[in-house]
Amino acid sequence: MITVLKENATKQQRDNLIKWFEAQGLSVHVSKGEYQTVLGLVGDTSRVDDSLVEALDIVERVTRVTESYKAANRKFHPEDTVVSIGDVKIGGGHFAMIAGPCSVESEAQILEVAGKVRASGAALLRGGAFKPRTSPYDFQGMKAEGLELLLKAKKATGMPIVTEIMNAEHLPLFEDVDVLQIGARNMQNFELLKAVGKTDKAILLKRGLANTLKELLMSAEYIMAEGNENVILCERGIRTFETYTRNTLDLSAIPALREKTHLPIVIDPSHATGRASLVEPMALAATAAGADGLMIEVHNDPQNALCDGAQSLTPEQFDEVAAKVMKIREVIG
Repeated sequence: MITVLKENATKQQRDNLIKWFEAQGLSVHVSKGEYQTVLGLVGDTSRVDDSLVEALDIVERVTRVTESYKAANRKFHPEDTVVSIGDVKIGGGHFAMIAGPCSVESEAQILEVAGKVRASGAALLRGGAFKPRTSPYDFQGMKAEGLELLLKAKKATGMPIVTEIMNAEHLPLFEDVDVLQIGARNMQNFELLKAVGKTDKAILLKRGLANTLKELLMSAEYIMAEGNENVILCERGIRTFETYTRNTLDLSAIPALREKTHLPIVIDPSHATGRASLVEPMALAATAAGADGLMIEVHNDPQNALCDGAQSLTPEQFDEVAAKVMKIREVIG
């Protein structure tokens, strides 16, 4: 249930109404926009009389929200959310590129890639330390040592880092990580979602390879229900009958999610296509479609990468893509 207040409502009147709602056992999410304030009510709203609330002088309208996700719902929060990560902002017109290797392999590798993608315009550095792999025999990442190398790259370049967390028990290791990535395989790991929801870190939530947009938003709701509203959604391709590409990039998710939620939307064309040759056109298309950011895998030696070399760009290729992306950004405003 949402209550939209009139523009002339005073702070005292708003606070009194919030206290009354809270006395009914409801939690109140306040979204203050440029022209209106929206009170989102979460809990058992059946006891609230719509007509009684709507009759108040300060209330413009009352609407029942039928969707099961509340905090992530644009009806609760009409203005786009801007997630701040240090000096970097994503959402609400702010665009950022996230780039780096699929996995951290050595100090020399991550430092070289970090320096080059930063020079090309990337705002955040990605790199896997803990790697979920389909085969138990594949490279599983450098784990804690990988995190230490990412932090060295952060110190050297000043770039905030994005890396995947797979287990809530690992949270102490991620204390200095700027953005916690929840991978596609863990999108519905609800205990992990609740755990990261108790942190104050930005969360990059990837869509599962067989999940609907509603299920993605419900997973975001798990995080936000714990108090953390710094959620960034990531479309990384879904599984279809097509086998030429690793997955099928759902670009329609950008405008569809824009209608449903206020959260920023990032596109990962690397995992979506699985082919380096397809990353550029999909990155450009995603930018034109209104994505708030891109997440692109970059490796200094893709042919010898320990993980996902086939979908990784070289730093030189990323430089070309980044330049074209920024030209599109100039056109679409």
